[in-house]
Amino acid sequence: MTETSHSEGSTPQTPGNGTGVGERGEPLGPVLKKPGAGGSWRRPFARNGGAGSREIHHLGLVAALVLLALVGVFTEPDNFATSGNVVGILALAATIGVITVGQTFVIIGGGIDLSVGSVMALASVWATTVATQSYGPAVMALCAILVGTGAGVVTGILISYGRLVPFIATLAMLVAARGLAQRMSDRKTQLVRPENDAIEALSTTKVLGLPLVVYIFAAVAVVGWLLLNRTTFGRRTFAVGGNPEAARLAGIDVRRHTLLLYALSGFCCGIAAIIIMARTTTGSSTHGDLYELDAIAAVIIGGTLLTGGRGTVVGSILGVLVFTLITNLFILNGLQTSDQLVAKGVIIVIAVLLQRRGLRSPT
Repeated sequence: MTETSHSEGSTPQTPGNGTGVGERGEPLGPVLKKPGAGGSWRRPFARNGGAGSREIHHLGLVAALVLLALVGVFTEPDNFATSGNVVGILALAATIGVITVGQTFVIIGGGIDLSVGSVMALASVWATTVATQSYGPAVMALCAILVGTGAGVVTGILISYGRLVPFIATLAMLVAARGLAQRMSDRKTQLVRPENDAIEALSTTKVLGLPLVVYIFAAVAVVGWLLLNRTTFGRRTFAVGGNPEAARLAGIDVRRHTLLLYALSGFCCGIAAIIIMARTTTGSSTHGDLYELDAIAAVIIGGTLLTGGRGTVVGSILGVLVFTLITNLFILNGLQTSDQLVAKGVIIVIAVLLQRRGLRSPT
């Protein structure tokens, strides 16, 4: 094995993979050697792609939101710029936004989760069965979270210890969860009982003009940001997504961490199920149709690399708002859903092309 040396007080490096290792054993990102013999190692870029580039990307998304808002004001001045419409946009963004936070962690960690929409539907159906509702709204909410987290754990085990490709494992969960939801509900919509109106109150009760579901969304986003940027778990997520072999050599249990990432995604699906139950007062196997595509699209628009190792929760949330605003504009202007899907597809392609161009640009 090749030996490496470093000057006193410098951070030790993992040989052969170009990745620095932090005090707790987590890889810090690419490192370069200074010119000249005996030069010490340094890390030229932050693990998240550089604060400057992140801020520029976020400003670009904010500019896109402002542009879309101006389009709404000019095309539908009587309907768009109203408090009711703004609240509706935020409430609509809450469900997909919570799912997107979990998806962000999975993609940064080098994976992908295609099952989020189906898992959310399964959680909503399980939480609205007669047996579950008989225990009250608290148990209904707990059931939704446990079902979502459990599905995420199963997926994580298949990927981490069963060595299945994430695409295949999550595709299997997508089909299985949707099928189980249809079987449990007999393809019927299950209504939330009047005595469990505390679930509906999350959508109807407003604080400072905003429904409680929006605050749930905001809380999940803040906790997700803190978890990703201020904890060892977040640093390890970047390490596993950027270079899993280097992360393993640095002492990170890559398989266990991957399992935790999918469990986190399932947990977010459970919270999203509570929000969708509050907004619709139903549990249905049709909930969350194509939500996985919207979540992945929002993550990509937010600047997270599909190959893993780089991304932000803030960018993903801005991506959710962009897509939600586009949906709202299409509805207000009476445009067809097919046109909306085409527009979203074009935006995704442009975002991926810009990502690839950014990766190829000289540093």
